[in-house]
Amino acid sequence: MNTQTAITQFKKINKLKGDMRLAAEAWRTPFQTLISTILSARSLDETTIKVCKILFKKYPNAKALAKAKSSDIQKIIRPINFYRNKTKSITNCAKVLQEKYKGKIPNDYNKLIELPGVGSKTANVFLSEQGIHAIGVDTHIYYISRHLGWSKSNKPEGVEEDLRKLFPKSYWIKLNPTLVRFGKKYTSRREKNELLDEINILK
Repeated sequence: MNTQTAITQFKKINKLKGDMRLAAEAWRTPFQTLISTILSARSLDETTIKVCKILFKKYPNAKALAKAKSSDIQKIIRPINFYRNKTKSITNCAKVLQEKYKGKIPNDYNKLIELPGVGSKTANVFLSEQGIHAIGVDTHIYYISRHLGWSKSNKPEGVEEDLRKLFPKSYWIKLNPTLVRFGKKYTSRREKNELLDEINILK
């Protein structure tokens, strides 16, 4: 796979993708972006967005969330998958942010992944939302990248490394939201594969 072919394929996907809002997008503050990204893991973006709108009205920043009772948070985020574990994650994350960074979010990958509930994908998605060159690899990016031959790795970190080598930096921020929207629009595996196979002919 060469870079120009991959870019051509990416542009085709971009034309086919949906236009739904993703959970990490369009929040007022970096704190809200980070928390919504943590909560979105293995949950529907639509559900996460609705829940976060309610959550942030009551707890708009790290200071407020750090002081919140777990039982109160659980009541709000209950519609989200794994809400009990995520309650612990976002509460502890808020506490660390408040104590260590005075409520501000560090725009540094190594510092982000030290925060409770923040793994590699969450950190990279957050950074890309801040305009920093990063690639968040979730199930959609993993599947599409392997199907099109952009990566042969069977590990998310390997896929991320391959995409960094294949695409110019100017594309890194676009990869996650574009491929995720494509993946969410075509929920049928058969339809998705047919479209990707058509795109793959561009090799």
